[in-house]
Amino acid sequence: MTEEKPLVYVVDDDPSVRKALERLLRSAGHDAKTFASALEFLEFSHPDAPGCLLLDIKMPKVSGLELQDRLAEKGISVPIIFITGHGTVPASVRALKAGAMDFLQKPFEDRELLEAVFQGIEKHRRLRQEQKEMKTLRSRLETLTQREREVFKLVVSGMLNKQVAFDLGTTEKTIKVHRGRVMEKMGAQSLADLVRLAEKLGIRSSEA
Repeated sequence: MTEEKPLVYVVDDDPSVRKALERLLRSAGHDAKTFASALEFLEFSHPDAPGCLLLDIKMPKVSGLELQDRLAEKGISVPIIFITGHGTVPASVRALKAGAMDFLQKPFEDRELLEAVFQGIEKHRRLRQEQKEMKTLRSRLETLTQREREVFKLVVSGMLNKQVAFDLGTTEKTIKVHRGRVMEKMGAQSLADLVRLAEKLGIRSSEA
C-alpha cells in the first residue's frame, strides 16, 4: 500500500497568516490544511500520512502549548514547529522540552520555515517507519509459546544451548528445536539479529 502524500497542518487564529503559509507551502509542493483554532484541529480526523504541524503559541481558548500537551496525551506524535510573534524564552524552552522540533519567531524567512517543514516531515517518516517495525515485531513475539519466550530471553543473554537446557530442566536437543522456532518466528537470520530484535523489544533475560 502506497503511503499518502505528506500533509502540513497550520494552526493559527490569524486568517492572513493561515493564507500566507498555505500559499507558501503549496508553492513549495506541499499539501497543506489550515485550522483557525486548536479545538478545530483536535476535531479533525487525521489521515494516515507523514507530515508536521505549524502551530501558533498565543491563541484564544486553547493555546499552542496546551494543544501540544493534548496531542501528547492522545499519543499523536506529529512533529511540531512553533511559529509566533509573542515568543518568550520560557515558552520556547517549555515547547522544546516537550518535544517541539523548532521555534520560529515572526517574521521569519520563507527558506527557514520550509527547511524546518522538510526536517519535520522526514522526522515523521522515520518515526512512522519505526512504529510500523515495532508493531510487526510485537506481532511476531505474540506467536511465541511461553517456553519459546523463555528460550528467547536466555539465548539473547549470551547463554549456550546446554546452559539454557540446564536452566530450564530439559535437553540441549530440545533447546535447539525451540531456538530454531524462535529464530524462524522472529525473522532472525543469526544470533546477532535475534539480539538486535530483543533490544528493540526491550527484552531482558531477567524479565518474567
